[in-house]
Amino acid sequence: GSRTEPNYFQALVRDRYSEVRDEKIVGEGKSTCALVKRTLQIKEELERKRQLTFDRVWVVFDKDDFVDFNEAIQLAASYSFQSAWTNEAFELWYFLHFQYLDAGISRHEKLQSEIRKHPGYENYEYKKNDASVYKMLTTIGNEDLAKRYAERLRSFFEGDEDYKEHKPCTTVDLLVSELESPEKLL
Repeated sequence: GSRTEPNYFQALVRDRYSEVRDEKIVGEGKSTCALVKRTLQIKEELERKRQLTFDRVWVVFDKDDFVDFNEAIQLAASYSFQSAWTNEAFELWYFLHFQYLDAGISRHEKLQSEIRKHPGYENYEYKKNDASVYKMLTTIGNEDLAKRYAERLRSFFEGDEDYKEHKPCTTVDLLVSELESPEKLL
C-alpha cells in the first residue's frame, strides 16, 4: 500500500532502537509482483550505496483484487524475501486486535464497529490512511491476541500453497514479532 501499511510500520518502529535492524519503509502502492520486483530494486540500490548486504528483507502486501498474489509470494521467496501478506486486506490484522474472525471482512464497517465499542471511540470513523491507527491499536487493542488469532488462521491452511484461497489469513504478525524482537534472529 502507499500509506496504510507504511504508516503502521513506521509507528511500530518509531521509538525502538536496535543495532541489528535498519528499516527502510517504502510505500509503493503497486500490484503484488510489481511490488516484489521493486523491493528487489530498492534492496540492490541500498546495498550498493551502503556497501553492506541485508540479511533480511520483508515485502508487505494485500491480496485485494490482484490476480498475481500466489506468484508474488513465490517470487518473494525466490529472492529470499520474507512476505508479510494479508488476504484480503491489511485491516484484517487490525481487526484481530479485537476479536477472532474466520470469514471475509469488509474493510471498514466491521473494524469501525469494533473500535466504537471502546470508551472515547464511540464516534470513530475509520480512514484507510490514518497515521494514528497504530496508537489506537496499542491503546484499546491487544497485539498478543492478534498474533494468536493470525497463527490460528494460518493453521487452517497449513501445507496449502494456494494462498489466494487462504481467506482470511495473514502473516503480518511474523513481521511484527521480528521488528519487536530482532535480537531473536541472532
